[in-house]
Amino acid sequence: MLCSERFDVIVIGAGHAGCEAALAAARMGCTTLLVTLNLDNIAMMPCNPSVGGPAKGHLVREIDALGGEMGLAADRASIQMRMLNTAKGPAVHALRAQADKLEYQKAMRLALAAEPLLAVRQLLVEELLFEGRTVTGMITETGERIDCGALVLATGTYLRGRVIIGDAMYAGGPNGQRAAVNLSASLAQAGIRLRRFKTGTPARIDRNSVDFSRMSIQPGDAQTHNFSFLSEITERSQQPCWLTYTTPETHRLIRENLHRAPLYSGQIEGTGPRYCPSIEVKIVNFPDKETHQVFIEPEGNSTQEMYVQGMSTSLPTDVQVAMLRSIPGLEQARIMRYGYAIEYDCIDPTQLDLSLAFKDYPGLFAAGQVNGSSGYEEAAAQGLVAGLNAARRVKNRPPVVISRAEGYIGVLIDDLVTKGTNEPYRIMTSRAEYRLLLRHDNADLRLTQKGYEAGLASSLRWQRTEEKRRCIEEALSLLKQATIGPNESLQTLLRELGSAELRTGISAHDLLKRPNITYSAIREELGLPELSPEVVFQLEVMIKYEGYIKKQIEQVQRAAALEGKTLPAELDYAEVRGLSTEARQKLTEIRPVSIGQAARISGVSPADISLLLIFTEQMRRRQNAE
Repeated sequence: MLCSERFDVIVIGAGHAGCEAALAAARMGCTTLLVTLNLDNIAMMPCNPSVGGPAKGHLVREIDALGGEMGLAADRASIQMRMLNTAKGPAVHALRAQADKLEYQKAMRLALAAEPLLAVRQLLVEELLFEGRTVTGMITETGERIDCGALVLATGTYLRGRVIIGDAMYAGGPNGQRAAVNLSASLAQAGIRLRRFKTGTPARIDRNSVDFSRMSIQPGDAQTHNFSFLSEITERSQQPCWLTYTTPETHRLIRENLHRAPLYSGQIEGTGPRYCPSIEVKIVNFPDKETHQVFIEPEGNSTQEMYVQGMSTSLPTDVQVAMLRSIPGLEQARIMRYGYAIEYDCIDPTQLDLSLAFKDYPGLFAAGQVNGSSGYEEAAAQGLVAGLNAARRVKNRPPVVISRAEGYIGVLIDDLVTKGTNEPYRIMTSRAEYRLLLRHDNADLRLTQKGYEAGLASSLRWQRTEEKRRCIEEALSLLKQATIGPNESLQTLLRELGSAELRTGISAHDLLKRPNITYSAIREELGLPELSPEVVFQLEVMIKYEGYIKKQIEQVQRAAALEGKTLPAELDYAEVRGLSTEARQKLTEIRPVSIGQAARISGVSPADISLLLIFTEQMRRRQNAE
């Protein structure tokens, strides 16, 4: 074995989870080593080169607010941006960007290179090293031993990866990369529970072979958006996406070749994603549906590759060609990369605590698809938390935990470690019970202070957030003080806006509660100051949804009572009389830190929670008596 070196933190894998983890650890002042199978594939986007969307866009904003990099990289690489769900309430507004995949990688690599405490190397990890249960380092394919104080697993879909196209199967990761075969065995030998998941991707086609005249154009927004609260991009050129549909012929071709589909021929063992199914699954599960949407999306300014969203498949290559050419606009389509399925090992995330550390393996953390999640955004969010907490462990500081009431990151992590997942997990707005509080627009107001106090968010980011908060508070105070009577000028304006005329005087604050009234519409009439669009949006949401926001805050406060009732890690649930067998097993396995977390475990009933409350109160009284 070659002579060893030592780093404070090692991160295995340089995808979206690994990049955020390594950056967080290095920015926290830890010497950090980021290892990857291929230096050319750092922050690669092997599936759709897009960032954001419903709930995912919220994650990107939260990553940025805490001091992460994904938002800044996405802003620099964006070739189209759209704000989704604007016809609905602010809780579900979500920013989505189509990114230039190579520019995104470039932006992330530059960020990694700028960190003086961060080293990046091309290495294949074969084995993790432990002293007892404490992780101490790793051994590489070349025989190097590298020691560490903490280690983050961010291996994505590469653990014992197997690519499947029709009858063809071979060991590998996305985009023709190598698989990490022996590392899975090392984890299993350490007693870490593994499972087998599956994901996939559609074909990429040559832009020059597409007839866009037969499709509907999907342009970006005229207004310039940014993910990062620090971005100052005010103008960018945009490429359109395009919409077409499958046809009855498409469906016939797929049905006739289902016997050749690895998903149905028994060649695929792993569980695939429910919310991003292959086209074969759509045809089987929705037999009465005559068409499915297909989006044709550019992969960058310097490539002719177009992503065929909605057509993920592992069908044989001849079937892929035929079914694509049955779609309007794709009659002459030339495939540049075939679609494929990929199976991979991942861990059971209930082995982790809320800091993303393994409960039974001090110093070992996990983030991203290795935890059973799917998506770049979910991976990056976990990576930031894991890297931050790995650094804090090295520095003997308590972990940072984001609660469900603080962010979608908290929802994501709590879902994974408390409930577990039997399929690749995807974040959705419906998973958040406090989504009106967890809007994409207020991520900085919610989380930047936490990131700053943890030592990750910069002073510049903190100052900007506090300035925004001050402007909002001052504007709210002014609006409550500014009053106006029913003069003719205002009455005319209200009639024009489709709002009822005034009968008595009213404050600007109460006037803004009306659905048809906006700050910009009444600003000049009431002599109000000009404010930034971000501040105006905050004001309008806070005022118009004041009652609903108050109710959600009350819900958070009620839930906090249960979250504050802690459970000892060493609690023997066999001593709690009356618990169901399932509850006792689940509680022993997951070891929740609070009554609130225990209540969210699948299989733990309200009756079980009542028994736990009684038992812990009796325990507390006994301890006080002693």
